[in-house]
Amino acid sequence: MTDTPAPYDVIVVGGGVNGAGVARDAAGRGARVLLIEADDLAEGTSSKSTKLIHGGLRYLEHYEFGLVREALKEREILWGIAPHIIRPLRFVLPHRPGLRPRWLLRLGLFLYDHIGGRKKLPATRSIDLRHHDAGGPLQPQYVKGFEYSDGWVDDARLVTLNARDAADRGARVRTRTRAEMLRCEDGLWVVDARDDQGHQYRFTGRSVVNAAGPAVLDLLKRADAEPDHQMRLVRGSHIVVRRIFEHDYAYFFQLPDGRIFFAIPYERDFTLIGTTDQDHEGPASEAKASDEEIAYLCEGASLYFRMPVTPADVVWTYSGVRPLIEDGSGRPEAATRGYRIDLDMTEGAPLLTIYGGKITSYRHVAEEAVNELSGHIDALSGKRWTGRSSLPGGNFPTDGVAALKAEYKLAHPFLAAPTIDRIARAYGTDARRWLAGADDWAALGGEIAHGLSVAELRWMVTREWARTTDDILWRRSKLGLHFTTEEVARLAEQTERLVSEARSADPEYFDGLVNG
Repeated sequence: MTDTPAPYDVIVVGGGVNGAGVARDAAGRGARVLLIEADDLAEGTSSKSTKLIHGGLRYLEHYEFGLVREALKEREILWGIAPHIIRPLRFVLPHRPGLRPRWLLRLGLFLYDHIGGRKKLPATRSIDLRHHDAGGPLQPQYVKGFEYSDGWVDDARLVTLNARDAADRGARVRTRTRAEMLRCEDGLWVVDARDDQGHQYRFTGRSVVNAAGPAVLDLLKRADAEPDHQMRLVRGSHIVVRRIFEHDYAYFFQLPDGRIFFAIPYERDFTLIGTTDQDHEGPASEAKASDEEIAYLCEGASLYFRMPVTPADVVWTYSGVRPLIEDGSGRPEAATRGYRIDLDMTEGAPLLTIYGGKITSYRHVAEEAVNELSGHIDALSGKRWTGRSSLPGGNFPTDGVAALKAEYKLAHPFLAAPTIDRIARAYGTDARRWLAGADDWAALGGEIAHGLSVAELRWMVTREWARTTDDILWRRSKLGLHFTTEEVARLAEQTERLVSEARSADPEYFDGLVNG
């Protein structure tokens, strides 16, 4: 069993977006921080969202004006600190006769434009779908609609970059390490943990942040603490099909049962359709799109698109479990997407628990959480900073992606345009560090497949805690949609080699006991 040499100021349990956000914020305020995650970063809910930074237009129907306002304020803040992984997206909302009337949609969009301090994003406008690019793929009965703004995010990379920034500011990050038992002794939290190799660890800390997402109540049990809220686990499933429209607009569709769903351009060659809302039983890790959910999304899409979408068209599905605060709502989609932060003092040692929340609000949630702790942890300064400091690779203007891609094309002409686009949007300016003057694939250690080089893979392993092909293909990138079985096997060999080399060169990084 390994003991840390001195207590941490903050031990964060949970490597999703809230946990990584808290670790980043606390480390940047001067605290000694440990982040532990039972699996990979963002392996759960935080990599299985609809990939949107948005206010939640439909939440206005449930009178959650405060939640929508807060999220809308965060949209442009997050775009400003991470313009590589976040970008504006224009949505088209067709009016469907017999459902919500046009005046109600226009009123909702007017509020959406004005309650959140929108500055850079373009405003809503009414459109005639007969003369709009987004109208072509739709059935001819859809004539009128609206076009409005929200944002797209690479959700898993958002988590990784928050953890990377936390580590760069002094935090220690341990993935694949489960907190098995938490108890208070002499005014300190003692956390007994075990990694995926069976090694046991004991960490001590002046405070603990429970950011375990769907496992938030389970972690409280391990800490012998009583929850302040009950949770409702709701499964959201998505399907991915081959691209069914050529333009870059996304769609916001209404369904006859009152629900809504999105159809979004995805990874160049695909369309992402989702999401469902189903109460989930069992472990979150076992969440899977049911045949009924797949059929529901296909039928919904077929109500709008000229080209029917069938289950046979689905090339991939994923499902995430949202930990929502139980508020007595009947239908899952009506349950609040709000959050609660509760601070419990046990023998003078703070245990802060984050209940609920949504990806768009993560930075604000983290800031509130650290503010709560700052009154009890001397090492934490009270200065708010995360809304002004870019995430790794995001130190360029919000309109600077095109210039960055042009720079990479000029410096590395052997890279294909889709690869340059992916690299710029995944790493921003940080790609300069591993591209490092390369003038051919050999200088990057060779191409594994689909523009993924050995140099990029090494960066993922040594700087982003990637250990497996799933980490690489489905979270650090979305290249899993492109890789064949043979290419995955080739990637597995390279990954095993690089992980072994990195562990030999810097074993403490893999133990998570020092910075990456």
